[in-house]
Amino acid sequence: MKQVVHIIATLTLIGVIAGGSLSLVNNWGAPRIAINQKAETERAIFLVHLDGKKYEEIKNAGFEIYKVFDETDKSAGYSLVYSGNGFQGKIKLMIGLSDDINKITSIEVLEQSETPGLGTKILEPPYKDQYNGLTPTPSIKLVKGIKPSNPNEVQSITGATISSRAVVTIVNDGVAKLRALENKEASK
Repeated sequence: MKQVVHIIATLTLIGVIAGGSLSLVNNWGAPRIAINQKAETERAIFLVHLDGKKYEEIKNAGFEIYKVFDETDKSAGYSLVYSGNGFQGKIKLMIGLSDDINKITSIEVLEQSETPGLGTKILEPPYKDQYNGLTPTPSIKLVKGIKPSNPNEVQSITGATISSRAVVTIVNDGVAKLRALENKEASK
């Protein structure tokens, strides 16, 4: 009985020390992580809008969205952060859109945990570049095994159709939410 109490006390002490250490490391690292995430978001805003020089966040939208301006303070469009489920986990994108929401300027993948060598091809230019200048009207469509023939089509990645489809779904959902927000603002 004495040995059981000793083991329980030892394990409890180890648990308290480990939990306290994790809490200290989390408190130390959380502000740094937030600073790095903000810097990455800002970098992505200007990657999807190469002509953008400054931005302002649109508050109370229900999702993360930025209005981007060029050097003459003329609106260059929108940069919106939107995420959804991929094959392995969450995919988080920065989507650049024209001011009238009728053209995608570019996309950047902010976070992903897709299968290395297959699903991670969503990070590579052959796939990502298909979105440059793409028309998201009425919605983006995924085509398999053939070249896109319409201005709203994207070719899927061979062997990673689920990841390709996930990116298309995320972009379509994000654009639809932005359009709904714009329509709501216009009707006020």
